Amino acid sequence: MTETREPRDVAGIVVREGEYGDRVAAVEPGGAGFIPLDQRHGRPRKLFWTWASPNLEFATIFLGVLAVAAFGLTFWQATAAIVAGTALGSVTHGVLSARGPRYGVPEMVLGRVPFGHRGNALPSTINSIAGGVGWFAVNSVSGSLALNTLTGLPKPLCLAVVVALQAGVAFFGHNLVHTYERYAFPVLAVVFAVASVIILAKADFGAPAPAGSGPGGVGAFLIVVGASFGYAAGWNPYAADYTRYLPPGTSPRAAGLSAGLGIFAGCTVLQIVGAASVTLGGKALADPTGAFTGHLPSLVANLTLLVITIGAIGANAINIYSGSMSFVATGIRLPLPVGLQRALVALGFGAVGLVVAYFGLDDAGHDYEAFLLVIAYWIGPWLGVVLADMLLRRRSPAPDEALERMMFDTRHRSWAGPAAMAAAMVISVWLFSNQEKYVGMVPDAHPSFGDITFAAGFVLAAVLYLVLRKVPGFRANG
Repeated sequence: MTETREPRDVAGIVVREGEYGDRVAAVEPGGAGFIPLDQRHGRPRKLFWTWASPNLEFATIFLGVLAVAAFGLTFWQATAAIVAGTALGSVTHGVLSARGPRYGVPEMVLGRVPFGHRGNALPSTINSIAGGVGWFAVNSVSGSLALNTLTGLPKPLCLAVVVALQAGVAFFGHNLVHTYERYAFPVLAVVFAVASVIILAKADFGAPAPAGSGPGGVGAFLIVVGASFGYAAGWNPYAADYTRYLPPGTSPRAAGLSAGLGIFAGCTVLQIVGAASVTLGGKALADPTGAFTGHLPSLVANLTLLVITIGAIGANAINIYSGSMSFVATGIRLPLPVGLQRALVALGFGAVGLVVAYFGLDDAGHDYEAFLLVIAYWIGPWLGVVLADMLLRRRSPAPDEALERMMFDTRHRSWAGPAAMAAAMVISVWLFSNQEKYVGMVPDAHPSFGDITFAAGFVLAAVLYLVLRKVPGFRANG
């Protein structure tokens, strides 16, 4: 694709209709179609704060808390695991983000190439539920609990306020999401920087893991690496959603580097601070928000509670927006106006997420833990298929026109993708999962083994995809 050729010139390409440009106070029209060249705008540097801002929130801090309080790592062990896992998820995010300007479509539409039009419903559906409902509920709870602690208002009312704000941003769409993250970033960065300095100044970096916190050792280290990877890579299925409006001449390296660094910077700092906060004592798991802010002076504590709420809104604006985009990409037809389908689906996810979050208000710590530690289980296999396909096409490039047809041709089939992903998910969880509700065969026999489900799922899916795509019946027809 070049700047002089519109994919609308290729038969069957769905182009997003309507005028939108760089307007902020306007509802983004259309759904998951190609963004016309005359609607492209922006610079890659904005991706840094777009991806740093949504990670400057309490769910990020709590993952660091878990590393020490729940799994028994020391501060330095937790820091090493956090950096390793987050770096992996940030690199993959950068790689996927770099494709947006060239192809001009959402991430889940790009996924139709290796998964086929029908097979792509598997990752698109999972992503719409994980993002639009799962992540949405987790972050809504953290934001509403912070607002409740700050104002003393009833928890359900705080939840309703938080949900209304984040659903409103997502309803308007792409430009407002970017703008919110841009203006939230300096506020979040300054307040969290002050809080981080205070926590780190008080922390006992040489303290042993709290008594009764967990087994520690290599197994716990691998679990935290997986959880940190899952947290960072949890944004991967959204990557191209936020780069597809950039002009096609945008440097892929600049786009990928800005997006990846935003994820890495936002995640690592606050996770490390969360791990450090556990060394100060307090009920880190029973009352995670209160325990963290309890170590801060009252003014800083109140400001921190405020920015936790602001950060949760920023994170969930992205979750609902991309969750609704993934739903539209499944191809499911709803009796809604075509131009408003994505926006109205976003409101629908907000309503469902409100209900789910309401029932998690009183057990936030365990709900965080359960969700954060299993999110990588599907992303690993999905990434394995996507990156394996990208590698193959890099070695044997196909014309952009051919790829564009695959993205929008409903007859395009590639059953190797969904088969590899589904098989890898089942096998990796069966063998390697090490969670409270299910322990796989390997960690059951060797309790200190840890949890390498995400890595096993990634490798297995990539290998299966490379093999199955050569088998009749699984081979792509495009």
